[in-house]
Amino acid sequence: MNGLFLRGFRINWSLIPEDDYLRDIGTVRKLDGLIFQKPVTIFTGENGTGKSTILEALAVAAGFNPEGGSRNYRFSTYDSHSSLCDAIRLIRGSRREVWGYFLRAESFYNVATKETDYARPGDELLHEKSHGESFLSVVQRYIQPNGLYLLDEPEAALSPQMQLTVLAEIWECAQRGAQFIIATHSPVLLGIPDAEILSFDGGEIHPCAYENTQVYRIVKMFVTDRGRILKDLLEE
Repeated sequence: MNGLFLRGFRINWSLIPEDDYLRDIGTVRKLDGLIFQKPVTIFTGENGTGKSTILEALAVAAGFNPEGGSRNYRFSTYDSHSSLCDAIRLIRGSRREVWGYFLRAESFYNVATKETDYARPGDELLHEKSHGESFLSVVQRYIQPNGLYLLDEPEAALSPQMQLTVLAEIWECAQRGAQFIIATHSPVLLGIPDAEILSFDGGEIHPCAYENTQVYRIVKMFVTDRGRILKDLLEE
């Protein structure tokens, strides 16, 4: 799709060592690449299936700092990103984004700390807000139309109400030319209208309807039959 900044990617496995842990992640080792179909792509699946690994590699290949931030952020607290970023070839669209941001819940504290070096006098700093408010502030301050955004578990610090606010912000910016690639466990963010959901469950990445995601099914089962679920779980 020519309307996307990032149309997809390919992986050159010959650039990844034979003993690299990436080859032990079932979903990742079977992957040669992906083609993105819509302005919002969502990765979902169980922990350890490779969602964040792929998102991180895409972000680094696209020029973002591995720990997060805009492309202006250049620092390293702990070098933990995989070699996948060196083996990925991005497939670019005909348009170029005017802005971008990599939000990574795992290292958000480091980004908020580094922000003090980039802030101007009088700027309200992320560390001056609550954890949830600082996450929301990043979305409202940095996510703009015609930008490329990679968000890794953006729901981590957000209440359900704030997640709905973020959903609306993402949807509105996507309608105005932005592109999002999101890894999430949130049943709220999975519900972004017209998003393409890619499930990492089952050992192979595949498109998945919202109602068929593991997150939705588990949350629905718990909410509608909490007593039975708790009884079965706690009596095991």
